[in-house]
Amino acid sequence: MKPVRSEQEYQSILRRLELALDASRIGVWEHDLSTDVLTWDEQMFRLYGRAKPGGVVDSSLWSNAIHPEDLAGAKADFADAVRRRNDYSSEYRILLPDGAVRHLRSRARYFEENGKGTFIGAEWDVTADVELNRELSEQTRIAERRAEALEETAARIEHAAAHDYLTGLPNRRFFDRKLTELSGSGDTAKLALFHIGLDRFAMVNDLVGHDAGDRLLKATAAVLADQLPEGTFLARIGGDEFAALIGNFPSVDSLRKLADQLLESLKRPIWHSEGMISVTASIGIASAHSGRVSNLWAESDIALMRAKRGGRNRADFFSAQMKAQINSERRLADQFARGLERGEFVPFYQAQVDARTRRIVGVEALARWRHPKRGLLAPGEFLGTAAGLGMLEELDATILRQTLLDRKSWTRNGVRAPKVAVNVSAARLSDVSLIPELKALDIEPGSLSFELLETIFLDEIEDGMLANVSALKSMFIDIEVDDFGSGHASIIGLMKLKPRRLKIDRRLVKPITTSREQKRLLRSIVEIAKALGIEVVAEGVETQEHARLLTRLGCDVLQGYAIAYPVSAEDMLDALIEADEGKFLTEA
Repeated sequence: MKPVRSEQEYQSILRRLELALDASRIGVWEHDLSTDVLTWDEQMFRLYGRAKPGGVVDSSLWSNAIHPEDLAGAKADFADAVRRRNDYSSEYRILLPDGAVRHLRSRARYFEENGKGTFIGAEWDVTADVELNRELSEQTRIAERRAEALEETAARIEHAAAHDYLTGLPNRRFFDRKLTELSGSGDTAKLALFHIGLDRFAMVNDLVGHDAGDRLLKATAAVLADQLPEGTFLARIGGDEFAALIGNFPSVDSLRKLADQLLESLKRPIWHSEGMISVTASIGIASAHSGRVSNLWAESDIALMRAKRGGRNRADFFSAQMKAQINSERRLADQFARGLERGEFVPFYQAQVDARTRRIVGVEALARWRHPKRGLLAPGEFLGTAAGLGMLEELDATILRQTLLDRKSWTRNGVRAPKVAVNVSAARLSDVSLIPELKALDIEPGSLSFELLETIFLDEIEDGMLANVSALKSMFIDIEVDDFGSGHASIIGLMKLKPRRLKIDRRLVKPITTSREQKRLLRSIVEIAKALGIEVVAEGVETQEHARLLTRLGCDVLQGYAIAYPVSAEDMLDALIEADEGKFLTEA
């Protein structure tokens, strides 16, 4: 049997409960459903901003205080609890008399005795919690938006890092990644790579500006994207070059047909602000049939190089023979550079004689390569390599230095050393450092002549080149125009340059023994040169009949196999000694 609590104990418990409720600021209410009487304690009145002490209240006080937007929901929650005769729970905003808004949470338990139902509940202010949750939600939304923005930015950065800014195509980095992926996929039996390069694109930028060049690149990208098969991976891999990975092609013939179609489409001109521009393209093609996917890029690059060397505006397929040839050329290029360092390039000399007396009046220095394994090589076997390496000027300078040394050696041996003609490139003739470097070589006045290819001197000669030509003449270095008749020289150009001699191209000399028309043409060239006070040298004199005819036509100097073959400096010394003794004479 439980002990009966005294009144004092109950009062003590009640005081402690009131203290707890007051400290927690929880209001207590009771709603008698049978009488619809609502009773609030003091904390309830304080929650609702009313000064009245606890007691019975009109239920309208509750409903009128609820925020209009929350009223329907609060009433529905209470009605549902009444209908279920079960616990009540709701949360809503109330409007205080001073206009402030509070968030209240209300909970109640349902009691029933003698058929009469009563809810006894409690309410407390959760405004701080709601605002904190709202702030947390807002910060969460902000964080989510920032995360989305970061993802979008990262995606844009990643896209920019993998795509060309001008054309929007994948770039070299993306292309390399794609090729690596395909290398490991195994499904590459029908994979081809088109390496596409625009021909002489640099001229577009130089002549009409980079804006026009950019327009051309974008137009090229659009043409390629339109013409290539669906599913092709097209990339701009830098400068004026594009790459297209084509899968599941039907046959090699289909690749050839596609390449021809692309070449034709890429020739179409485009308009820019100052007119119309157009270029051609070259294509190097490699397929997985020729090797592993990882080799496709190197193979297509070799094929593109061959297409450009073959005349441009064409497509070439990679082959093992092509690779061997390119590798041989690359080895030759390496050997060429080492050969220059080791002094393997030397001048050979071909005598030039007076057309009437047949005495030596000059020699031409011709470059030869004393290759350590292949022996003596003529210019045809290495000049192309020198040009490709951009080392023609260095080769010319090497031959010039050795020529000057050889001539001084001839003089020390007691012979009358003739004037020596050496080749000079257009770039070298325009170089501002040419004259200072020549002055440092201590060149004997009247001992040297520079030969310029006719194809490098046009009517519009650059001021820099004219200034160097004038300086050369002041140093008593003659100027000759080599291979005259093979290029674009005009009388106006000759008058502007004022060379000492013209060397008639051997292709004009050879037919004069069989063609009257060629003979008349050559006579006209000689007469024009004489009228301008220019000496005429005929090169390619292969027979004595050539020599006799050229003499009668008025040529001043003869050079060719019928006169003398190119020889080393030592052999040239012997020939000069014989000439001084009167032995180097030939009859016409």
